Amino acid sequence: MSHQRSSGNLLADRRYAYAEACLAEGHAAGAAEMAEQALEISSDYAPAWVLLGRARAATFAISGAEAERAAALEAFGRALALDPDDVLGSRLHLAGLGAVEAATAIGPAYVRALFEGYAPRFERHLVDELGYRGPQMMVDALDALPDAPRHFPRALDLGCGTGLMSRALEGRVGQLVGCDLSLAMLAQARRTGLYARLREADLVAFLAAEPPGSADLVTAADVFIYLGDLAPALRGIARVLAPGGLAILTVQSPEAGEGIVLGADGRYAHGDAHLRESARTAGLVIVAMQQAAIRRQKKIDVPGRVLILQKSLNVQDN
Repeated sequence: MSHQRSSGNLLADRRYAYAEACLAEGHAAGAAEMAEQALEISSDYAPAWVLLGRARAATFAISGAEAERAAALEAFGRALALDPDDVLGSRLHLAGLGAVEAATAIGPAYVRALFEGYAPRFERHLVDELGYRGPQMMVDALDALPDAPRHFPRALDLGCGTGLMSRALEGRVGQLVGCDLSLAMLAQARRTGLYARLREADLVAFLAAEPPGSADLVTAADVFIYLGDLAPALRGIARVLAPGGLAILTVQSPEAGEGIVLGADGRYAHGDAHLRESARTAGLVIVAMQQAAIRRQKKIDVPGRVLILQKSLNVQDN
């Protein structure tokens, strides 16, 4: 795979920087021209192929010219060939053009890269600028649930990030274990001193490695927006929960539709029908589902849900 931060050629890097600036200013044609010039110098520079694809896609969005769409598809395809793990998110752009299934467009490598550089300013941006308060809303929902325990001996925090959920749960859990794809995020979470164990892992793989019936509470705060089909994750949650155990999570809701929607913001929204069916097939009961704007985007509330799921007391783990 080519260099991600640099093409290795100063002139190509300059052309790439000009292309980025052009696209940021809304000059898609100029961006495409500069990206092509960068690629003439360094043809294996995957980020330039992504940038060229974005420029062509922007032109297609305005003109509707099929040639521009085809050019965008070719550019993203070239980028993906150079970046097979899809750190750069080419599949996300291809999904936007209808070329790949939306439910599989966001991969772990892309999410990991997204948050590795985001970790130092994550909390300030999320809380101060986006008005994020998902963890507190989740704890409030737990408190509002009749007969919910006040203390959970064993809890798992999926996609724990910098540890915001651990702070909201402080004093409410005994042993708290977290997982995240980003080592930089885990380093921040470790500093809270609130996790008994932290693991770098995709949440589905993490759940598969935990002992069956070993958790009384599972949390996933603003994590499922990066997963398409939620059924595998919910099956994993059902497996690790003890009978009667609870899972609480937040999701983004689509403006229309009941399935899985990949939005222009690069996040998944999940309709209520998908949530209900995924929970049912996993063997979980939805005991609470409430509307919640857990953050703001461009100063507008993003619609979502806080869900509390429960594993039946009658289910025995294998």
